[in-house]
Amino acid sequence: MVSVGIVGASGYTGAELLRLCAQHPEFDVQYATGDTQAGTLARVLYPSLAAAYPNLVFQEFDAARAQEMDLVFLGLPHEASLEVVPQLVGKVRCVVDLSAAYRLKDAASYPQWYGFTHTQPALLAQAVYGLPELFRPELVDANLIATPGCFVTAASLALTPLVRSGTIEATGIIVDAASGVSGAGRSLKHSSLFSTVDEDFTAYGLLDHRHTPEIEQVTGAQVLFTPHLAPMNRGILATCYARPSQKTPTTASLLAELARFYSKEPFIVVGKTSPSTKATLGSNSVHLTARFDERTGYVMVIAALDNLAKGASGGAVQSANVALGLPETMGLSQVGMYP
Repeated sequence: MVSVGIVGASGYTGAELLRLCAQHPEFDVQYATGDTQAGTLARVLYPSLAAAYPNLVFQEFDAARAQEMDLVFLGLPHEASLEVVPQLVGKVRCVVDLSAAYRLKDAASYPQWYGFTHTQPALLAQAVYGLPELFRPELVDANLIATPGCFVTAASLALTPLVRSGTIEATGIIVDAASGVSGAGRSLKHSSLFSTVDEDFTAYGLLDHRHTPEIEQVTGAQVLFTPHLAPMNRGILATCYARPSQKTPTTASLLAELARFYSKEPFIVVGKTSPSTKATLGSNSVHLTARFDERTGYVMVIAALDNLAKGASGGAVQSANVALGLPETMGLSQVGMYP
């Protein structure tokens, strides 16, 4: 068994990690922190966890206790992860960070996009990007994994195959994506109150959303990214538009190219049907489709996923499986909950 610690387990990604670890045959959660909820039973904050964790109590973070684990997941704010990671790397077998603290390879990008100075350039260079479908070889035996942003996972899996092959131009790409409210986290704020979100649909982060440089880093393309908040709990739907390169594709050729690229990927579904967020609910799957519009000359690729599963905690578990030499699908579902 792999002893697991979850630092920041009282947030939504932490609760999702607890859910996924409970169904993982090799993961044994022995330590879960939640400084704002220290002393609280996990089952009180999240009754959904009661059967699997009847006696688990959220604790305050203690580096020495975390260092006793084989695997540690970090569900912390970016700057908190920046400080915690150096205390764990080299002490535990694998650290999987769900914040953005170790995602961007250029440390100079952090003041502009995240508002803080990156103080760990050596660890930043060491961190492996946690998207197995695109970076699997680098994840084997990784000691530090940076889990992608949820929007980034959707956009990158939709666009990267076509950018790498030269099927689409690597400039002028537009990504419009909608997320469920859980993407904003558990903290109480006006923008995520029921009365604010219900029966509303709004764009935010116009021109400067912090996932923009991450999408560009992964895809190798220039992107105009606009996120939207949708009145649903979970899910991401990303609609991506790009110009074809010199050779004009067809809808059939685009679907065939995506299907070939992901032919051996257990969590990627490529089909003609337009993806829906509900079809991926609770699963680690990503549903993709593509079209070529002869009238306007645009390529369109659409991706749907669960922002807390494949877009965060599920992707983190998948990457940890690869790093630890376990079957990649272990503890993860390919099937969504429906209805």
